[in-house]
Amino acid sequence: MEDLVIRDADVVDGSGDASYRADVVIDGGRIVSIVKEAAAAGCQRPRAMRELDAEGLVLSPGFIDMHAHSDLALLRDPDHSAKAAQGVTLEVIGQDGLSYAPVDDRTLEEVRRAITGWNGYGDDIDFGWRSVGEYLDRLDRGIDGRGIAVNAAYLIPQGTVRALVVGWEDRAATPEELGRMRQLVAESMEQGAVGLSSGLTYTPGGYAPDSELTELCRVVASYGGYYCPHHRSYGASAPEAYAEMIALAREADCPLHLAHATMNFGVNEGRAPELLALLDRALDAGADITLDTYPYTPGCTTLAALLPSWASEGGPGQILARLTDPATAARIRHDLEVTGSDGCHGVPVEWETIEISGVTEPAFGDLVGRTVREAARVRGEAPWDTARRLLIQDRLGTTILQHVGHEENVRTIMRHRTHTGGSDGILHGDKPHPRAYGTFPRYLGHYVRELGILSLEECVAHLTSRPAARLRLPDRGLVREGYRADLVLFDPETVAPGATFAAPRTLPTGIPHVLVDGRFVIEDGKRTDVLAGRSVRRTPV
Repeated sequence: MEDLVIRDADVVDGSGDASYRADVVIDGGRIVSIVKEAAAAGCQRPRAMRELDAEGLVLSPGFIDMHAHSDLALLRDPDHSAKAAQGVTLEVIGQDGLSYAPVDDRTLEEVRRAITGWNGYGDDIDFGWRSVGEYLDRLDRGIDGRGIAVNAAYLIPQGTVRALVVGWEDRAATPEELGRMRQLVAESMEQGAVGLSSGLTYTPGGYAPDSELTELCRVVASYGGYYCPHHRSYGASAPEAYAEMIALAREADCPLHLAHATMNFGVNEGRAPELLALLDRALDAGADITLDTYPYTPGCTTLAALLPSWASEGGPGQILARLTDPATAARIRHDLEVTGSDGCHGVPVEWETIEISGVTEPAFGDLVGRTVREAARVRGEAPWDTARRLLIQDRLGTTILQHVGHEENVRTIMRHRTHTGGSDGILHGDKPHPRAYGTFPRYLGHYVRELGILSLEECVAHLTSRPAARLRLPDRGLVREGYRADLVLFDPETVAPGATFAAPRTLPTGIPHVLVDGRFVIEDGKRTDVLAGRSVRRTPV
């Protein structure tokens, strides 16, 4: 007898087609039978060792988070309800060009310091890996050899590769260094990575010229992978930055996935149609492009990310040295407040939009939840002086929310034919962005049920089959016989995020059951002790 039958579910199968009522039978981690309209068919209904009554619930494929920052969280937190409770069954990590493989000892230490604000420094993690393959093996072992909460696919972080080979200097790679980077990308793809990410407003990845990126993308394309850039501007030069990535991917003949495809800051209010027109022209000409967004207006990054790239050359130690030097600090301030640094997307920083969301030093805990301008007012000083003190004394570990988005742009972009969902969720920090805990139920509750921006069937396709197709996963993203039983059951009338900006770690409602590999990770709305997640590796071409 099979393991489980989910009875009388309203199946939204991920294809975008209309829902149907069915009994779905699961065995050995896969969907083995789908009996449509079983209750009305008058035939013998399927039986299993366990039966789950799904009356009133939608059964869909598990959601795929196309932009996640759970690189260390998956190894430190067996619960990981931040994602499991949303119905996420697969996360794509290694984002924005900075993560923890491939590395050597020096690069690992530098990366850990550089993205402390994303994931913490990692004192609680055994960094026993160095290659991508070893990191994926570590994910497979997971917590005490039992695995991880949900599945994870990995993008090769281009900035980490450049740090490993070239260092943190703003210069062109030599031919020998470019050859070594190409080799590292090839080895990492062979070991199971699904593509390459960049963070082109972050260092050292942003120091790479397009010619270098193109060469790396050619390697990725030869293995059937895709390029996922956080491109060079989401602000003053956003249209040009999107066009740059489209041209680069076309030159490399590499599929392109645009990370957190937003149009931010005042200069881009109402300009989402321009972006979509650019994408449509490229798609109609034969380009292979997808994108992801999160359904919120503020962004989230580190305070240090706003600095001009010249101030970050040499890595974290050199950043702190420049900030400590009064003359150099004054130059940084001018770039931030007057010129508009490349780290702030070419837009002069507005300190009232920068909310402190996390600190590593407890002494600064009273600043969390305040904007930099508010914190400066309390201290009786200029906002730059508060920001500079934070950067230095918090050792670049401060995370921020950046309130620079536009709801009209968010709604317009999520309707696009290439759209997928990505939380961009940073789980670290005292007051993280609620998107880390609320992205997927917010799509279903707010934008489907309350606003009708998308139909339920459309939205589920955005969150399941579309990302699975981009990842080239032949047996995920649809409710089909033979497919993996990564599934979510939710109530379409009540599903909603619990997370708010005031209480960002509150879990969602209306998602009673989530299965990974046919096993309940969420049951009756509660996290079980099941660790069914593993690494999901590149499907060979």
